[in-house]
Parts: sequence; structure tokens; C-alpha cells
Amino acid sequence: MRSDTPDSLDSAPADDRTTKARIRDSAIECFAEYGVADTTARKVATAAGVSAGLVLHHFKSMEGLRIACDEHVAAVIRHYKDETLSAGPQLDLFAALRDFDSGSMIGYLARVLTDDSAVVAKLVDNMVSDAEVYMEHGVESGMLQPTDDPRSRATVVALWFLGALVMHRHMKRLLGIDLTDPDAATDPAFLNYMRPMTEIMGSGIYTEGFATQVKEALASPTNPDLEED
Repeated sequence: MRSDTPDSLDSAPADDRTTKARIRDSAIECFAEYGVADTTARKVATAAGVSAGLVLHHFKSMEGLRIACDEHVAAVIRHYKDETLSAGPQLDLFAALRDFDSGSMIGYLARVLTDDSAVVAKLVDNMVSDAEVYMEHGVESGMLQPTDDPRSRATVVALWFLGALVMHRHMKRLLGIDLTDPDAATDPAFLNYMRPMTEIMGSGIYTEGFATQVKEALASPTNPDLEED
């Protein structure tokens, strides 16, 4: 029988995050909603239920807050990707996607990546480095094929993913799926993205013969523009 006491299992769980963590998470939501230029300490403070002075007390400046948000988002994604790619080929991909509680983090990335700054450059560099590590774990677990150039492959895959987020409005317009939506993985239109992505990442676009031809050409280019210094 349902209890109506304050200790009921139906009551909302207590928020046990520190004040600093609540401010950071509220900032991620604000950056995702308003963008970098229009997010202020006052807006973050209102969302977190604290004073603007407390925001600056914890993070010193809005740039300090941005850096903290970047580090947190990158760490969460790194942990998720590492766990996913370490699971091996038996992984239930769609269950893993559904279980990833991204909140406003993907929307945050879509917003901040358009900011041409040293802070964003560092974020991208860190995410590429993270991708190199967890993709190597994917090789070890049997999910990914090995490569002669893991750094470059990680760079291309990471920038592909991040670029898709920046272009999320066009993704929505053309494929009907908003990758910044926390519930994107449960939207039937998500298959419009996953199917071609799996085709490209899995069996590829080139025929086996043409892929071999391209690989050989790149190994010993005759085009002077492609020759290494």
C-alpha cells in the first residue's frame, strides 16, 4: 500500500550534490540553453538557487566556470565511452545509449563548440586524447579493428561526433533527430542516424578493392602535394 508519510518511497530523492556541483550543473544547463555569450553569473545563480557572488566565489570567473563545465562534461563522456567500448562485442548498444543520462551535456557541447577560443581548443584536444584511449580499449575488447594511426583515427571520429552536434539543427531538419535531446536514443527517428553511421563505421563506403587501391596510393603517393616533407 502506498504511504503518504514524508518517508514514502514516492518522495523525491535528496539532492546530495555539493553547492559547487549544483552551480556547475546549472551552468551546463544555462550554457546549453542560452549559449556562451548570453550566459551570465546571475542566470547561473538563479538556476542554481544561489547568489551570483557565490558563483564567483567558487569559480573565480565565468571562464573558470566554463573550464569546470568542460572538464566535467569531458570526464562523464570519457567514462561512458570507456565503459561502453570495454564491454566487448556482446554489448547491447541501444540499452547503453538509453542508459546514458546526458542531461544538458550534449546540448552544452553543441553550444560551446562554436566559440573560437583557447578554452574550446583545449576541450577538443582533451576529447580527442580521451577518444584515442577508449578506442584502444575498444580494440582490446574486440569491438574495433586495430589501426596503424590511432591518434588520427581518434581525431577524425571525435571531430565527426562533435561536428554532428554543432550541426544538430540540420540533423533535425534532414533526418528528424535532435542529437542534443537527452531522450534522443528513445526516439524512433534515432535510427535515421544510427543506420547510416553503423554502415559507414562498420562495412564502410568503399568496396574492398577500391579501399585497397586507396590504401596503396596513400602509402606511396605520386602526387607531389601529398608527399611528406
